Amino acid sequence: KEELERLLATGFIKPIDYSEWISNVVPVQKKPVGIIIFTDFRDINKACPKYDFPFPNIDMIVNSTVRYEIPSLMAEFLGYNQIKIEKEDQHKMTFTTPWGTFCYQVIPFGLKNSGVTYQREMTVIFHDMLHKIMKDYVDNILGNKRQEKTTLKCC
Repeated sequence: KEELERLLATGFIKPIDYSEWISNVVPVQKKPVGIIIFTDFRDINKACPKYDFPFPNIDMIVNSTVRYEIPSLMAEFLGYNQIKIEKEDQHKMTFTTPWGTFCYQVIPFGLKNSGVTYQREMTVIFHDMLHKIMKDYVDNILGNKRQEKTTLKCC
């Protein structure tokens, strides 16, 4: 119930009265934060077409870091949850719990196209910096300053 209250307070979910699409939730104990809710989107994932957007080649990204003195790895906090779902589609992201029925207002983890949608948005946002001073792989950014002096200046 605490996790639901947190999701409601952040605006990630909202109560909903009716939807033809209802998914089950799977509570998972995750240390140190406690219980986290994962939604089983298997049914809606079967109905969704797959987006075609290329993921960067992870081996190429890792290999390209060899020549950098100080690679800076940043994990993007609440990555997918920063992308809002169109109002007319929110009812499709419905899940039920003993405390009510809710729908996501932001992209949750577990949807077929969550990762590729997020990757596409990051590519659009950082297009002028990609492969120059940074690389992006889903919700991780790798800064590639070559010298300590310039890396610390950027921080």
